[in-house]
Amino acid sequence: MATIEEQLRVIKRGCEELLVESELVERIASGRPLKVKLGMDPTAPDLHIGHTVVLNKLRQFQELGHQVQFLIGDFTGMIGDPTGKNTTRPPLSREKILENAQTYRQQVFKILDPDRTEIMFNSTWCDALGAAGIIRVASTHTVARMLERDDFGKRYRSGQPIAIHEFLYPLMQGYDSVAMKCDVELGGTDQKFNLLVGREMQKHFGQRPQIILTMPLLEGLDGVNKMSKSLGNYVGIDEPPQEIFGKLMSVSDDLMWRYIELLSFESLDTLVRWKREVGEGRNPRDIKAGFAREIVARFHGAAAAQHAEEDFTARFRQGSMPEDMPEVTVPCGGEPIAIYQVLKTAGLMASTSSALRMIEQGGVRLNGERVEDPALKLKRGATVVLQVGKRKFARVTLD
Repeated sequence: MATIEEQLRVIKRGCEELLVESELVERIASGRPLKVKLGMDPTAPDLHIGHTVVLNKLRQFQELGHQVQFLIGDFTGMIGDPTGKNTTRPPLSREKILENAQTYRQQVFKILDPDRTEIMFNSTWCDALGAAGIIRVASTHTVARMLERDDFGKRYRSGQPIAIHEFLYPLMQGYDSVAMKCDVELGGTDQKFNLLVGREMQKHFGQRPQIILTMPLLEGLDGVNKMSKSLGNYVGIDEPPQEIFGKLMSVSDDLMWRYIELLSFESLDTLVRWKREVGEGRNPRDIKAGFAREIVARFHGAAAAQHAEEDFTARFRQGSMPEDMPEVTVPCGGEPIAIYQVLKTAGLMASTSSALRMIEQGGVRLNGERVEDPALKLKRGATVVLQVGKRKFARVTLD
């Protein structure tokens, strides 16, 4: 097993906050494998690479010899995580959650080692609590404590409603840590309050409090908003290889470094060398292509990654895609916007009628693929490469 110093260097790479480092050192020094928890509510059918920021960290814990507890929140998913929401989130049915959970189980093992992963469902202990047990859990915290959470506090001060069941979410997430007896819990920076509730809950039940490790939230392809399927600025891990490769090649050169730091398995020394080489004149596109190839290979295999790169080269570079295409932001008012309107607003076509004609003639491409549906709509947050004819290109972000 790696030394404590070596383990800390791996564990802290890319992490936002580690609470409390001295406690982690003490537990690593004990020599026993740590129980490392990550909970995800299966509220959507697929995972995207934003989810893999924390999944990659779990994999690193496994490679250091520790045991991962991957928790599928089939109970908490019915409550609905209110984190970052300014309105009450509608609960999902148990049937829909279980359907999504099956997809999660399949997809996480593209990253995690099955032999060091324990899949758990929090309905196992939450259902058994019953009404009396949930009341006991609720008695451990006050309303004032809950209002210390940023999003709850903002909603309360602005007069926006907070449903009583929303207070149960961080409490039940905290109780998960008690039931699982975990040593470490991982989460995004937006989960810090919930993770701290877990520490307090474990103390209340006579357990050693868990160590907390938060990971940054990955920006979507637009480089602004958190990666989200609902915003259309995501890269799904089950998307076709060519789609993943093309989307990653569309990110800006600045955002590329953020993605590499949080998603690549290359060493920090390699990242430093790449940045130095770009500063000395190396084309960042080459590094971006290598990164895209790594990500595609992780989810689809090396052969698929090679084919995706060859396909991208054939469609883009050999099609004389400019090295520095214009970058345009198109306002869409938060609603999906028709592609022919995007073409006009982005300055690629003089009018919506001419844009429609060009689409009908097969002269418009979206991320290298010919657009055949003139009614196609793009979502807010998406960043795409649009091509009109042979020579007009633009990288367009919907805002």
